[in-house]
Amino acid sequence: MVDYHAANSASSSGQTSYMEPESDWDRDLLLDPAWEKQQRKTFTAWCNSHLRKAGTQIENIEEDFRDGLKLMLLLEVISGERLPKPERGKMRVHKINNVNKALDFIASKGVKLVSIGAEEIVDGNAKMTLGMIWTIILRFAIQDISVEETSAKEGLLLWCQRKTAPYKNVNVQNFHISWKDGLAFNALIHRHRPELIDYDKLRKDDPVTNLNNAFEVAEKYLDIPKMLDAEDTWYAAKERYEKAIMTYVSCFYHAFSGAQKAETAANRICKVLAVNQENEHLMEDYEKLASDLLEWIRRTIPWLENRAPEKTMAEMQQKLEDFRDYRRVHKPPKVQEKCQLEINFNTLQTKLRLSNRPAFMPSEGRMVSDINGAWHKLEGAEKGYEEWLLNEIRRLERLDHLAEKFRQKATIHESWTDGKEAMLTQKDYETASLSEIKALLKKHEAFESDLAAHQDRVEQIAAIAQELNELDYYDSPSVNARCQKICEQWDVLGSLTQSRRESLERTEKQLESIDELYLEYAKRAAPFNNWMEGAMEDLQDMFIVHNIEEIQGLITAHEQFKATLPEANKEREAIQAIQAEVQKIAQYNGIKLAGTNPYTTITPSSIDSKWDKVQKLVPQRDQALQEELARQQSNDHLRRQFANQANIVGPWIQNKMEEIGRISIEMNGTLEDQLTHLRQYEQSIIDYKPNIDQLEGNHQLIQEALIFDNKYTAYTMEHLRVGWEQLLTTIARTINEIENQILTRDAKGISQEQLHEYRTSFNHFDKDHGGALQAEEFKACLISLGYDVENNKQGDAEFARIMGIVDPNNSGAVTFQAFIDFMSRETTDTDTADQVIASFKILAGDKNYITAEELRRELPPDQAEYCIGRMAPYAGPDAVPGALDYMSFSTALYGESDL
Repeated sequence: MVDYHAANSASSSGQTSYMEPESDWDRDLLLDPAWEKQQRKTFTAWCNSHLRKAGTQIENIEEDFRDGLKLMLLLEVISGERLPKPERGKMRVHKINNVNKALDFIASKGVKLVSIGAEEIVDGNAKMTLGMIWTIILRFAIQDISVEETSAKEGLLLWCQRKTAPYKNVNVQNFHISWKDGLAFNALIHRHRPELIDYDKLRKDDPVTNLNNAFEVAEKYLDIPKMLDAEDTWYAAKERYEKAIMTYVSCFYHAFSGAQKAETAANRICKVLAVNQENEHLMEDYEKLASDLLEWIRRTIPWLENRAPEKTMAEMQQKLEDFRDYRRVHKPPKVQEKCQLEINFNTLQTKLRLSNRPAFMPSEGRMVSDINGAWHKLEGAEKGYEEWLLNEIRRLERLDHLAEKFRQKATIHESWTDGKEAMLTQKDYETASLSEIKALLKKHEAFESDLAAHQDRVEQIAAIAQELNELDYYDSPSVNARCQKICEQWDVLGSLTQSRRESLERTEKQLESIDELYLEYAKRAAPFNNWMEGAMEDLQDMFIVHNIEEIQGLITAHEQFKATLPEANKEREAIQAIQAEVQKIAQYNGIKLAGTNPYTTITPSSIDSKWDKVQKLVPQRDQALQEELARQQSNDHLRRQFANQANIVGPWIQNKMEEIGRISIEMNGTLEDQLTHLRQYEQSIIDYKPNIDQLEGNHQLIQEALIFDNKYTAYTMEHLRVGWEQLLTTIARTINEIENQILTRDAKGISQEQLHEYRTSFNHFDKDHGGALQAEEFKACLISLGYDVENNKQGDAEFARIMGIVDPNNSGAVTFQAFIDFMSRETTDTDTADQVIASFKILAGDKNYITAEELRRELPPDQAEYCIGRMAPYAGPDAVPGALDYMSFSTALYGESDL
């Protein structure tokens, strides 16, 4: 006989015994004949469910297996293996040999057969035949069922409990009484094929209807033969009938195992596709953000490179204000976008590495390096634009000053030349007396002296006009025309003066009388008058200074001028004394004066009038110089105010940059602790922003005051802006590195101790604390960790392979993120293209292709359409219309081909 009670204890010995002692079978047969009937029915139906695949069946279980032929055929069908060729003779010995071949095959599968011989089967022993079939059922239908490493029976029971748990009135605890009302059978079917059963219409108090419904549906739609009779009393029995129920239920398990595999395969595919979809969304977001940022840079650079000057100071001041708005309002958000773009790119690459996907390569022209290059070009254009604006404002300021000076001098000269041509062309000397001729000659000499004195002003006017032309003054044509007219008139005056002198000298010999006093007066009054006009012109002259030293120089010059006033007043009194002497002599000699001095038009009253005006202009000039001194002192205060703050902010930024460098090297505690510390540190930096804003405000005051230098500090606002932006970017990148390390740790299963060990090793060989290992440093680090990369042919090849992984761009340096990725990636269990192909093969029913209908049936709608839209048509010899190539699609997911 075969020992059945050892069924649950054979796992340790490598053999399994399923059959119960003969006494058990005899006792069951004696106590309940119905038991034998039910066993025959169940086992016969089970055998026929497999034999019909070979085109045959049995009618009587103990008779039809006696020759061993159908028994061997049954074992071949259910095992999928070939047994030894049966003997076709009809003698008893042939039958015994065939049965022995079957029993040997059973024993070869780890089943321990005790006290059973082929003779009992050949003789038609019902007890032994039923026991042998039960052994086969246990070994080939039930033994392989295992849920959570339980035994076969427990595994089948656990599977039933899980599948029927959601159904009311079903509580599967065993393989006998739990099934008597038929609801458990119906629940199993409804769970997997809900369209076949209307479970809500079943009643617990109608077991026969429930059982017949389940048996008929299973036979008609699931190809499970009817192995039980609803009208029999089996369902009221207990343990004796559980073999029949286990046999029947195992058929349900195998019928639905394909659906289970399909569900598992679909879950795997959904997981893989979800990762790909998320990564594609991140890639699309990166592409859009990169495109928008590059487009903004593309639009902004031409504006910053535009050097078309404006004509007026107001227009250039507006350009400067627009540039300040760009600096304050438009650029800061783009700085944040650029930083976020780099963080998104690094996070995406980390997720791709963790999901065993190929690295993301942005579209041409949208690499992080492309964006950095464009940004560098933008900042270059920005710096050049600011310098050009300030230089252009200085140029326009200089032009306005020169233009006003030109107009003043031209107006004074034109006023002086008014009527001079008429005076020089008159013929008064033809009818004049000798004394009048002499007077005219003297007067002419005085005029020549006056003319020579004005030569310097004409040269100044021409020089200013030339400078305006060289500085590209917008109204140069009108300036040139006015200057040309003055110069031409000056040449005419020179010619006329020379001609009149010649005329007067020709008649001078006939004229002897000369009024010495008038002549002396005229000679001294003319230069003094010219000196006063020059003094008035200087006192009213505009000035531009840029620092205290320059205004103090002007004040000193003005004080020197005031020191000459007493001596000038003596000269004025002396000139007025000459006129008084003339009056005295005339009065004394009874001479009636003709009126004005014949030698000059400069009257004593005009001298006094101009002297009074000089006296009034002196305090006005004092006030203007003091006001400018106050303005320069205010500018110096602005310089000191900016410098004091800049000399604090600059070192603070440098110190924070150095602290971040130390923090990134001396990471202590868990990654979460480090992340919390870094975020607190980042917040402390952000809280410092009002100091930067205050400094920007002081810088704007300096620019509005047109201050272009600052001797109190080496820091410029441009340098501080760049340092601040680098500080924000550096702390954000450091936080992102820790976040990526957390992603790597969680995805790869790396412990905190391993990460600490990796960080310690990395920092040990990072001699310059630059955050990256050079090739030789990285090789030394690998050797310290046990890698065979010594300088030999094999070691060099291995090191080259590793460098290809950690430094795909051949930069010559290895970052810490790349280092921990390498240390974890080669031992981590991640999904692969082969696993995804195997999952699709299950959904496709073992075909080399899959259809859109199958994808929509097995996958959620969005992921099904994702696959359909990307799978190429299948072109194999077994292709059908609409066949899709899931193999190339799966390899493309992992970068082994192109989608």
